[in-house]
Amino acid sequence: MVQVRILGVALDSALQHIILLKPVLDEPGEGRVVPIWVGELEATSILIATQGEEAPRPLTHDLMKTVLQTLGAEVERVDVTRIEDGTFYAEITLMTPSGRRVIDARPSDSLGLAARFHAPIWVADAVVEEAGIPAELVDVAEDEEKLEEFKEFLEHVDPEDFQG
Repeated sequence: MVQVRILGVALDSALQHIILLKPVLDEPGEGRVVPIWVGELEATSILIATQGEEAPRPLTHDLMKTVLQTLGAEVERVDVTRIEDGTFYAEITLMTPSGRRVIDARPSDSLGLAARFHAPIWVADAVVEEAGIPAELVDVAEDEEKLEEFKEFLEHVDPEDFQG
């Protein structure tokens, strides 16, 4: 497993939202970035949380956080465990009054909660290997040519490209 951070949100050529996960120890332009396709509402919710903002009314992930905290639970960590036929799988590890619990969840919900609880996010090495893209295509803040390469990549990539 490799610990990652949410690098940001992007759009592919079909205007589908992608959450970009980057290993925390990698320097800009090094390593691989894992793109995970999510719905528009989930992407918005994750983006709001990563920017430290709050929606005017609680979003679903805000409600989930409130419910968990009301029950005395905290998100300890999130793991993106595998990818099968282009679908990513994740688990949320909770610390509850009755002990540690691991819950199967969609990556989008897992990431939304991790962002709100400031919980560490981990991705299985096999997922990084299979779904990761070169970081130099994504770390584009200083290089216009790399930005164009990344846009070109997004125009031609589909979630099905990651099917085994």
